[in-house]
Amino acid sequence: MMIDFNGEFISAKQPVLFAENRGYNYADGLFETLRFIDKKIIFWEDHYERLISGMQTLQMEIPSYFSKDYLANRIVKLIAKNKLSNQAVRIKINVHREAKGFYTPTAQNIAYFIRVEELKKTTYSFSLKKYKAGIYNLHKVAADPLSTLKTTNKLINVLGSIYAQKNGFDNCFLYNQKGNIIEALNGNLFCVFENQIKTPPLSEGCLNGITRKKIMLCIKENNFRLSEEPLQLSDLLEAKELWITNSIMGIQPVFQFKDKIYKAEIAKQLEKALNLKAKMN
Repeated sequence: MMIDFNGEFISAKQPVLFAENRGYNYADGLFETLRFIDKKIIFWEDHYERLISGMQTLQMEIPSYFSKDYLANRIVKLIAKNKLSNQAVRIKINVHREAKGFYTPTAQNIAYFIRVEELKKTTYSFSLKKYKAGIYNLHKVAADPLSTLKTTNKLINVLGSIYAQKNGFDNCFLYNQKGNIIEALNGNLFCVFENQIKTPPLSEGCLNGITRKKIMLCIKENNFRLSEEPLQLSDLLEAKELWITNSIMGIQPVFQFKDKIYKAEIAKQLEKALNLKAKMN
């Protein structure tokens, strides 16, 4: 496999990071995960805008060449280099501040690398398995704008994933420091009630997800009531459906949380709407 490291195609086995790398030492970096289907990058403009917005928030220096068209061209060429142009592909873009220094960087310039790998599914289609979710509350997410970014600091998600694996869960929900449930380990959270669909607002500290944004549009366009409001444990237990959403799996309904079994009827309807949006992208 090949990767793109700062505009050069090199072997994925070739080392590219030095010991003083700031992404490694201080989590001074960001990443984007996205899909390539039917020879196009899905929701690319949204992903690019989120990446640039995150870099601006972290006060990184954005090179003049680092345009939407430049990155899209590098992604497509990398996919071709790996002979995946006719496949569904998972793409990951990493950006880190390249400067040396300790907590205070010596400069704000950036470096990047892009990786790709084949995906089995060519459309968004959720798993029919009995997807079981739990709660991970040993560590809590800060209700802070930094929490909404896709930074390389994901220790809570890592530790929560280890907990889920050890306890037989497919995923876990996370609390923020206010005591509200805000998201899953790898995606945003939606709760379906009798007359409306709820998802936590970004002010709660949940990830500013691209699929979250698209699902919210689908909900409104399909005449469901949508509200952004904090969620308590009791809300999850009262809901008819629970979904986890991200850019790779689309919508993943939860089958079981605690002792409750959930449906996935609205999820099926909105998954079709999401696939249509991706196709028209």
